[in-house]
Amino acid sequence: MLLLFLYVGLAAQESNLDRILIDFKNNPEQILVAAHRATNDYYPENSLAAIKESIRIGVDIVELDIRQSKDGVLLIMHDRTLDRTTNGSGNVSDFSLDQLKDLRLLFKDSITTERIPTFKEVLQLTKGKVLLDIDFKLEDMAAVEKAYSLIQEFGMENQILFFLYDYKETPRLQEMDSEIRIMPRAYSRREVRAIQKMDLIDIIHIDESFYKDRKMRKIIDSGTRVWINALGKYDSMERLEKDAGFDALLSKKYVNVIQTDLPEALLNYLRARKLHR
Repeated sequence: MLLLFLYVGLAAQESNLDRILIDFKNNPEQILVAAHRATNDYYPENSLAAIKESIRIGVDIVELDIRQSKDGVLLIMHDRTLDRTTNGSGNVSDFSLDQLKDLRLLFKDSITTERIPTFKEVLQLTKGKVLLDIDFKLEDMAAVEKAYSLIQEFGMENQILFFLYDYKETPRLQEMDSEIRIMPRAYSRREVRAIQKMDLIDIIHIDESFYKDRKMRKIIDSGTRVWINALGKYDSMERLEKDAGFDALLSKKYVNVIQTDLPEALLNYLRARKLHR
């Protein structure tokens, strides 16, 4: 009986983040789901409400885009301009935080009550709950240092996947903080080989164009996760016919992180096949 109480107590203490990290590191057969821009059927992309919904449905990773206001505050916004996603217009970088906070995010062309979040607000919301894939839209190293400083301030180094378009920048960022996980994108099998020679890399973003079962199996067997996107082709197939897009994508047997605009549908699909907790 005492052992039962101890087990229940430990289970209660285990957070959602703990379970995600256990799967990430120890259960490669479990496919992790990344919500692209925290997209869902109810709230604007890259909004706090969308992030909350992603956490509620059990997403493992929330992908977010970082830009910067005129007065140097890091913000969550995909586009360079405000036109598509807000009731404002112009370049994000031309407005102060106060001016940007006066705007509202759009959802299906309707104005919502959601505002543009700051990176700090996102960290406050997600601490201990979910992994964050940071798609950094700025090339300013001072802005990268600012982002790292905020991550360190919240003690969230273990929750970050810092996405790099150019894998050669990996050592530079690792020197800043080796505890923040870097996820390089590979554009060829040659780049995969180069990335695998680097220290502390346990996830690689691949392209479908050079996917080969044998190679990807070797990557996963080495303890590195393989990230692929369902965005576009496979999500579109899934919207037209249930399971069609995900069946086609999972014919690629050796991927174990999938980014999608349909996170709830993908979670249901994977859980039905015991590929997600």
